[in-house]
Amino acid sequence: MSILRKSALAAVLVQALLATTLPVSAETVAGAMAKAYANNPDLNAARAALRAIDENVTIAKSTMRPQINGVAEANATRRLYDKAPAGLFGPASRRTDTFTSAYGITITQQIFDGFQTLNNVRSAEANVLANREALRAQEISILLAAVEAYANIARDQAIVGIRKQNLAFLREQLNASRARLEVGEGTQTDVSLSESQLAEAQALLVSAEAALKTSEAVYYQIVGDVPRNIKQPGPATRGIPPTLEQAVAIGMREHPTVLSAERSVDAAGYNVKAAEGTMLPGVSLQGDVFKSVNGTGSTNDNVEGSISARVTVPIYQGGAEYGQIRQAKERLGQQRILVDSARLEIQQTIISAHTQLEAARAAIQANLAEIEAADMALKGVIEERNVGQRTTLDVLIAQQTVLDAQESLVLSRRVEVVASYSLLASIARLTVRDQNLKVAEYRAEEHYEAVKDKWFGLRTVDGR
Repeated sequence: MSILRKSALAAVLVQALLATTLPVSAETVAGAMAKAYANNPDLNAARAALRAIDENVTIAKSTMRPQINGVAEANATRRLYDKAPAGLFGPASRRTDTFTSAYGITITQQIFDGFQTLNNVRSAEANVLANREALRAQEISILLAAVEAYANIARDQAIVGIRKQNLAFLREQLNASRARLEVGEGTQTDVSLSESQLAEAQALLVSAEAALKTSEAVYYQIVGDVPRNIKQPGPATRGIPPTLEQAVAIGMREHPTVLSAERSVDAAGYNVKAAEGTMLPGVSLQGDVFKSVNGTGSTNDNVEGSISARVTVPIYQGGAEYGQIRQAKERLGQQRILVDSARLEIQQTIISAHTQLEAARAAIQANLAEIEAADMALKGVIEERNVGQRTTLDVLIAQQTVLDAQESLVLSRRVEVVASYSLLASIARLTVRDQNLKVAEYRAEEHYEAVKDKWFGLRTVDGR
């Protein structure tokens, strides 16, 4: 039986063992990504943060809306006289107490503020779009993390299966060494070598099982569900461009990290205009309605109303306005530089993922050829050992070569899977829509549309 067939048989045995303790339904890469999209706490926290940022638009608009305040005041006065005047019936009182109160309403309306509100609103809107793209980038990152967690479990399961198979082989070799020793064809050294190699294989198996448990814990952290009957995934094919040049062009144009940086430039530009607006005149209207009540009755009660207009022309505010304008311009320059930085980062990520994918595919072909050659060599060494031309040490060395080749193949396949999905992520194609994942897509614009023009209300859109 070839090593490849033995590997397939070992995989079947491991899957059968898992089926006794886990549900029959198997998890897929797409299913893991869908669960991570819906369950990942970091992603849900980022969505909540974006909803909070949506409110900045309403806050920015508030400065051009009416400001209404209710006012109530009370005043108590006591006046004392040093010499009270004499009255008809004797000395008058030496003190006079009075109590007055008033209540009313004040309405202030900003008419013109140097376009500050207009530009602050536009900046807030651009900032919402920038953070919406940042959320999309985080969604892609979480989906890629789910793929990596899935591929790590598949890798570790395969390594556990290979090392169990290796352990069974070494037990057979130990039994064969003892049998040859009993009939005088072997030596105690052969038995000791077999025992040593068996003990090392047991330690390697324990290490592989520990790595598998760690990968399962990471999977649960990212996906939000326990792994169920993980299968060896294949590399991604949906949405991968045929050439590296096309991949770079798509990533530079469509990746949300680049788009977020561009939106941040827009927001910073509006901030400059808003800061410059502090140098322009401002116009506001104020209306007041008050009712005054004295403490002795209603005969002197009166209602007063007034309306006033104010024009404010800024002349000099200590130089703060100039510093704020310069500061806003520097931040605009910073954001423009960050766009170039984002594009270079995406380009590097695309090239790295593409290179790793090509290298992994070449390594897989080399690993397959290595396994076939190592398997044939192992069979030959065993036959030569049986006729006395080879030693047990030669057999153990040949078996270790087979083991290393098998594990190298597993590692190469894991790199191929992760690199293919990393390439998709780097060109912004690892999304719910592009990968047709069976999960409801989060639409950030729905919350924005619900709150952008809201004038009243304490409850959030979801009723909290």
